[in-house]
Amino acid sequence: MFQIKTFNAIAPEGMARFDQENYRINESDEPDGIILRSQKLHEYQFPESVVAVARAGAGTNNIPVKKCTEQGIVVFNTPGANANAVKELVVASLLIAVRPMVQGIEWVQTLSGRDVEEQAEAQKNQFAGTELEGKKLGVIGLGSIGAMVANDAYRLGMEVTGYDPYVSVDTAWSISRRVRRATDIKEVLTNCDFITVHVPLTDQTKHLIGPDELVLMKNTAHLMNFARGEIVDTEAVVKAVNEERIGGFTTDFADEKLLHNEKITVLPHLGASTEEAEVNCAKMAARGLKRFLETGVIKRSVNFPNVEMAFDSPYRITIINKNVPNMLGSIASDIASLDVNIDNMVNRGKDDYAYTLVDVSETDPQKIAAITEKLAQNEGIVRVRAIKRDEESEF
Repeated sequence: MFQIKTFNAIAPEGMARFDQENYRINESDEPDGIILRSQKLHEYQFPESVVAVARAGAGTNNIPVKKCTEQGIVVFNTPGANANAVKELVVASLLIAVRPMVQGIEWVQTLSGRDVEEQAEAQKNQFAGTELEGKKLGVIGLGSIGAMVANDAYRLGMEVTGYDPYVSVDTAWSISRRVRRATDIKEVLTNCDFITVHVPLTDQTKHLIGPDELVLMKNTAHLMNFARGEIVDTEAVVKAVNEERIGGFTTDFADEKLLHNEKITVLPHLGASTEEAEVNCAKMAARGLKRFLETGVIKRSVNFPNVEMAFDSPYRITIINKNVPNMLGSIASDIASLDVNIDNMVNRGKDDYAYTLVDVSETDPQKIAAITEKLAQNEGIVRVRAIKRDEESEF
C-alpha cells in the first residue's frame, strides 16, 4: 500500500489514477510520494519515507531540488502538458500588443444613447492598430512551448527566428523548417519586433534579459515573458520602457514595480490556467509518480536521468548512488555475495548522482531484505528500495 500526500488542489482526473486497492491519499504523515502544483516546499521537512515528488506543471522552482537529490528523492515535472495553454496565451498577447482591443472594449462600455453605433463608428480610429503579418518574432527557448509559439506565429504570417543552444532532437523535428535558427541571442535581440522568452529558471537564466540585453533591442520592440518572472530583470525593463528604449513589455508574473504603466501589460499568472492544462498536468504527474513507485522507472525527472527497463523478474532493486568509480561492481558484488542472481541491470548517471535498476530472480522476501540492508551500508549509496513485481500493474 502506497501513501500519497497532496499539496494544492489536484484535478480529480489525475488523482483517479491512484487506485484504492494500492493507494491511500492524505492518510499518513509519512507518505511515499508527494504531488503538488505551486506549494513552496523549501521549508518543508521531508519525511524519510518520501521517495518522489511530482509537480503538476513544468517549473520546479518551488521545490528544493538539490536538497531532494541529496536525500535520494526523485523530482518529476510535466513538461509539455500545459504547453498548448501557454502558447494560446502568448498568441493572444501578441494580438493584444498590436490591436488595442481591451481598451476598445472598455471604451465602448462608456457610451450611451440610441446612437451608440454611430458614436462607436465615428471614434473607432483612436483604437487603430497594426498587424502581426510580416513582423519579426524572436523566440528564446525552443522547448515544448517555444516550439509551438514559433510554429503558430509563422502560420500567422510572422517572420520567426528561434534561439536555443540546447534544443532537443525531438523538439527540433517538431519545429517548422520555415523558422530560422539563430546561433547567438544577440541576433534575436537586435533584429526582432517581438521577443518572447521560454526558458526554465536556473542560476544561468536568472535575469537572462537585463540591461545589457535590453539596450540591444529596437526602441519599438515588445518583450514578452511567460516563463518565470526572474528571467527578466524587472527594474531594468521598467527603466527601458520609461525611457522609451523598448516599445513595451507583457508578463504573466505580477510585480508591484510593473503596475500602472500603460506600456506594460501584467497578467495574473494565467499561462496554465485552463481546465484542459490542469487535467493534463495532473494526469501526467500522477502517472509518472505511480510508475516510479510501482516499477522504479524514471521518466521526466529534473534531478535524475531517464531510466527504463522491462520489469519481468520477481523483484527489482532500485538504487540511488553517488556517481563514483566502481559503484556498479560494488553493487553486483554485494548482491552476488548473498547467492542471488542478477537477471538484468541498467545504470545511468547525471552530474554527481546515478540511478541503477537491478532485477533479480530471487523470490524469498528475507533474502531481498538482506540485499537492501547490505547495499544500504555502502557509503556511496543514498537510497535503496525493493519492489515486488505486481502482475496486475498497468506498467
